[in-house]
Amino acid sequence: MNRTVGMILAGGVGSRLGVLSQHRAKPAVPFGGIYRIIDFTISNAINSGLNFLGILTQYKPHSLMTHLQNGAAWGLSGRTKMLKILPPSTGHKDSDWYRGTADAVRQNMQFINNFENCDTVLILSGDHIYHMDYSQLVEYHRQKEADVTIAAMTVPMEDAKEFGIAEVDAQGRVIGWEEKPEKPRSNLASMGIYVFSLAYLEKVFSETKDNDFGKNIIPHAMESANTFIFPFSGYWRDVGTIKAYWQTNMDILDPNQPIDPEEWQIYTTVNEGARIGDRPPTFIGENSNIENSLISQGCVIEGQVINSVLSPGVWVQKGAVLQDCVLMNNCEIGEGAQLKRVIIDKEVQIGSDASIGMSSDTRQNATHPGLLQDGLTVIGKNAFIPDRCRIGQHCIIDSGVVIEQRSSKTVESGTTLLQNGKAATVL
Repeated sequence: MNRTVGMILAGGVGSRLGVLSQHRAKPAVPFGGIYRIIDFTISNAINSGLNFLGILTQYKPHSLMTHLQNGAAWGLSGRTKMLKILPPSTGHKDSDWYRGTADAVRQNMQFINNFENCDTVLILSGDHIYHMDYSQLVEYHRQKEADVTIAAMTVPMEDAKEFGIAEVDAQGRVIGWEEKPEKPRSNLASMGIYVFSLAYLEKVFSETKDNDFGKNIIPHAMESANTFIFPFSGYWRDVGTIKAYWQTNMDILDPNQPIDPEEWQIYTTVNEGARIGDRPPTFIGENSNIENSLISQGCVIEGQVINSVLSPGVWVQKGAVLQDCVLMNNCEIGEGAQLKRVIIDKEVQIGSDASIGMSSDTRQNATHPGLLQDGLTVIGKNAFIPDRCRIGQHCIIDSGVVIEQRSSKTVESGTTLLQNGKAATVL
């Protein structure tokens, strides 16, 4: 792996995550209590023996850059290891914005060429949850004498249209490729993980100005180069939708799922907002009840937490009940509040006796149909929900929304409540 440089694509907007990616790039979204999504890819890299990583940032990178710092949390600092944040090149003749996955790597070839011994480039996505030894992938690439190797796994045929789909021969050589086909001929799906021989990558960049690997570069390579599939059969999830994000958090709690961040040796930074993130021990109250949940450090649990994932600093007050919920840092749940299938971003306050997700009304979100499913409701960062407020299913509460204190307040199922209140249906 000393001859391999890793490039992590981490600039995604993550629009299907709604308010969760409103103020941060998708790879920076908190996950699994103490982690960020990108921690899994970076940890896989360091655990695989990869010592040089470029992080290609673009959309709202501040939170991601603060989290990554100099890579020390993953051991990627010093003379022989490196994590380098690579925003779009200033002064680009057309735009200072990455125009696609391939263009992002193309703009940073100088970073790759700084490593004299480099002969392979490992291109990764920063917004997937999985465990993989990249050294096996790189070794497979070299054994095949490949120009391009694509990590892929079989997916349900009904999901295949969401991926780049490959057809292969008996040797694993790619003989057919479709990017998100309406009627896929195969269910062998690209994971967005590529190994390129450096010589071929430089050649293809000199021959074409195409900007995307899946749409442009891979079909070209299939026709003109030795292109192979590396089969993968472990746990892998694209958490690009709210449902997938919630379900993958729930998988951590499921003993029948193989996801285990501790066993996988997933690392993260301990810094939170430029202060050391050490917190007091979690406090479990005398009359509290916790069932099958992940409780992070610094939480105060005085109510009930059932099948839920809580990040550091969450306070669940007496009589409150959380079921199938994901809560990020420093949320406060008031006495007697009831929450079911709710995802809550950081620093949210829920008032006493509030009810969220408990309604029997299952109408879909009016402004974003299909974004929320299975009864999920999402509340953005720094929102305030007052005492006795009733919020239904499939609701989106925008970041910073402050619902006024009244004796009774109802947000109907399927409502999107913006900070300015214009899209709200509030009775």
